[in-house]
Amino acid sequence: MVERTQPTLQNNYREDQALLLYNSYLHLTGKRLIDGPENEVSRRLYFAPFALVSHDTMRDPIFNYANQTALDLFEMNWEQFTSLPSRKSAEQPLQEERERLLAEVSSKGFINNYTGIRISSSGNRFFIENAFVWNLADEGEHRGQAAMFSTWRPVT
Repeated sequence: MVERTQPTLQNNYREDQALLLYNSYLHLTGKRLIDGPENEVSRRLYFAPFALVSHDTMRDPIFNYANQTALDLFEMNWEQFTSLPSRKSAEQPLQEERERLLAEVSSKGFINNYTGIRISSSGNRFFIENAFVWNLADEGEHRGQAAMFSTWRPVT
């Protein structure tokens, strides 16, 4: 079972998932996901000014991580977000596009400059731009996919 405990100071802001995100990104790009001391990576990712999310490897993947920026943007708390199938972050008509995106990430390892529309729990639609989406791997084992983006705007 995938750990879905909320990031807190007591669990070092889900250091397990944060390091998976950080190390997978570093392996694919040669760049660090966030600057700063390595022992502060999990806290810095959780409070980063960009949105960072990941989902598991189930057939209908469920989100298993969101930093505070993403939780605020999707207007959800930790429990709500980590119970959400990731396909539901896009409106029904846009889910086919999202599936194509994830298939491309699966085959290539990552994509950058992804742009798309997502929806919050209250129905607010927002446009994300220049998202980086990548496969998560730990010792060669596929562990899900992640997305990071720092540019979004409301859809009017």
